[in-house]
Amino acid sequence: MNSIKTMFGKRVRELRKTMKLTQEQMAEMIEMDTQNLSKMENGSHFPQTKNLEKIAKVLNVEVKDLFEFNHFKSKEDLIDEINEYLSQNSIEEVELIYKFIKNLQEYKK
Repeated sequence: MNSIKTMFGKRVRELRKTMKLTQEQMAEMIEMDTQNLSKMENGSHFPQTKNLEKIAKVLNVEVKDLFEFNHFKSKEDLIDEINEYLSQNSIEEVELIYKFIKNLQEYKK
């Protein structure tokens, strides 16, 4: 299981990229050293409480939104959910999903 610092960092990175901000731009906007922002996004540093509001403001979210990580799932959890979904569908639907995945693999080559 990922630590809260790691999940927080992933969430900040996700929101920053959604806003099309570089680490340098965001660091300047929240008056933080770029290296500290990088460490925060990588999960090795957690911001001081006073910086949480700055981060949320720059990312145009509420502070509570910085801690919404339930959409980050492990590979194993995703596979389990896919298997559960597939087991509940007809053979025709499973075949269609299979074809989609095969085409996706061909497209990536």
